Amino acid sequence: MQPIINDNLPRNYQKCWLPSSTDIPWLIRYLDNVYLPEGEDIIKSTLINEITALNHNIKNSKSLQEASLSFVLDENNMVSEQYSIDYQNDTIRIVSGGWQGFLYAWFDLLRKASSVLNSPWQSTQKPAFPVRMINHWDNLDGTVERGYAGNSLFFHNNQIHYDEIRLHHYARLLASVGINAIAINNVNVHHHETALIDDSLLPSVAQIAAIFRQYAIRLFLSVNFAAPIETGELSVADPLDPQVIDWWQTRAEKIYQQIADFGGYIVKADSEHRPGPFTYQRTHADGANMLARTLAPYDGLLYWRCFVYNCQQQWYDRTTDRAKAAWDNFAPLDGQFLDNVILQIKNGPMDFQVREPVSPLLGSMPNTNKVMELQITQEYTGQQIDLCWLVPQWKTILNFDTRPGERDATILDILAGHSQHHMQHSGITAVVNTGDSVFWTGHPLAQANLYGYGRLLWDPLIDEKSLAEEWCKLSLSTAPKAVETISQMLLSSWLTYENYTSPLGVGWMVQPHHHYGPSIDGYEYDSWGTYHYADRYGLGVDRTSDSGTGYVKQYHPLNCQMYNNPGRCPQELLLFFHHLQYRHVLPSGKTLIQHIYDSHFSGVNQVELYIQQWKTLEGDITEDIYSEVLQRLVKQLANAQAWRDQINTYFYRKSGIKDSRNRNIYP
Repeated sequence: MQPIINDNLPRNYQKCWLPSSTDIPWLIRYLDNVYLPEGEDIIKSTLINEITALNHNIKNSKSLQEASLSFVLDENNMVSEQYSIDYQNDTIRIVSGGWQGFLYAWFDLLRKASSVLNSPWQSTQKPAFPVRMINHWDNLDGTVERGYAGNSLFFHNNQIHYDEIRLHHYARLLASVGINAIAINNVNVHHHETALIDDSLLPSVAQIAAIFRQYAIRLFLSVNFAAPIETGELSVADPLDPQVIDWWQTRAEKIYQQIADFGGYIVKADSEHRPGPFTYQRTHADGANMLARTLAPYDGLLYWRCFVYNCQQQWYDRTTDRAKAAWDNFAPLDGQFLDNVILQIKNGPMDFQVREPVSPLLGSMPNTNKVMELQITQEYTGQQIDLCWLVPQWKTILNFDTRPGERDATILDILAGHSQHHMQHSGITAVVNTGDSVFWTGHPLAQANLYGYGRLLWDPLIDEKSLAEEWCKLSLSTAPKAVETISQMLLSSWLTYENYTSPLGVGWMVQPHHHYGPSIDGYEYDSWGTYHYADRYGLGVDRTSDSGTGYVKQYHPLNCQMYNNPGRCPQELLLFFHHLQYRHVLPSGKTLIQHIYDSHFSGVNQVELYIQQWKTLEGDITEDIYSEVLQRLVKQLANAQAWRDQINTYFYRKSGIKDSRNRNIYP
């Protein structure tokens, strides 16, 4: 195993939130006499490596009583990822049901022992969600789809190519926040990526899997449903065709010969021109179950994405509603999927917008395994140019009550396995925001999204402000002014971004294809089903049960009634569910058009304040990070101003209604 030395990180990338030995002097003295259980385990080797990196004089104690730091297995009372940390009589004792728990406890110990946190030591913890996954959208040519942090960590020039030391550091970063699964390639599997499950590339994939295995992270691959055709070996990909089934069985055998603990597949099928079972008049259950059967003998899992909709919609057809598609495609199939199939459902019914309702599919299908898919990388929320901390958004989603008045009905309850839903596998996955950037995430403050994602999956009840401060202290500065300033910037940034972009849940007013910056009508007359329907009277999409598309009926009756009534619908989602006149009066007392004007001016003002606040931190933040963040804030201001001016002018021209405060809106 390659040693990981905390203090000797290569100079071309940052340590992020992981402490070095100088941050944890209190802990160091406990690392000279360590007790570890007997037996061999890959994670045991990792722990020895971790401890040795901090204290080269480690003594492997044979006596539990004599050890200053002890790891104790308790498989009878604890599950493998659960652990407790206790500090008594000047000794640290870690108890867990398995080596994974020891690993997570170690990183928790580093976090708590850090001189910058001074957190209480004693605790008993286990993760809230069984599945804690990240999805890379990396292509074999080295590019990253919707990636804003440089090129791939795994691939280059249509070859598997990586820096082994950096990949160890990356696995360590992920493990430190509790990630236990990773898919390393894009769900849009092109020709070259199809070969990742071929004999030519599998040995190199196995080497990557071996690195992540050391940190209790199971490796997955996205696969092309039409791989038998793409490779030229078959002329069909029909999931019920015996030769297709045999092809996938043979492929699974070869994979598991190379990677015994291979996690399984991620599949995007019958969506956005990707092949799938519909070609052969088969169902999603037919397609998913065929692949799942080939993985089942090896305890492999099949993640089947529910991002399926008609992307050839006629813009003038108001009866077809993209928001309804996931539920319509999958809800009737509840109970038809095998036990090792997991449906991967986006958090909203559309596509990672800055604000949209929670997908009704997450509260449906009680007899089917489900994970929720989030997007850490900021495709529609600033692309790691604009600051947008997404933890408040994610907590809002987790707290959504799918069956108001009923027990254990929030999204958190469902995905954590506490609800009436009968699932063997559940949790959360997310499109990750890392690349070969010096800062891992491009924007240094975007590291807070990755850190926050992992910590939230472990403890979804964690306070947002505490989490922001924790990340800041570990990553940037312990100076009180810096901690307070940066935390407030993070905590307000989602609302700020929402204010200067799309009003009241309408979404999609972005530049087509790359999705950064405003283009109000960019998607208005296209085939993607992403409309705002603005006219001279008002704007918004009517999704009500009486006059609209009927999308509201996919929710529990009480939620349906709430969303169906513009007087009860949450203001931030009003235009997602209703087409309203510009003079419609909101609960705030403002008219709809005045809210649009005010929010867009407010958003720009907030970004201007961010720049002022950040400039006060010069000297408290390392120069490279200070300079990089300042440059991005300046770009964010230009973007916010473009949004404000274009949105306000557009709706002034549509409505003919002036701003009541007579601010500058271009005629």
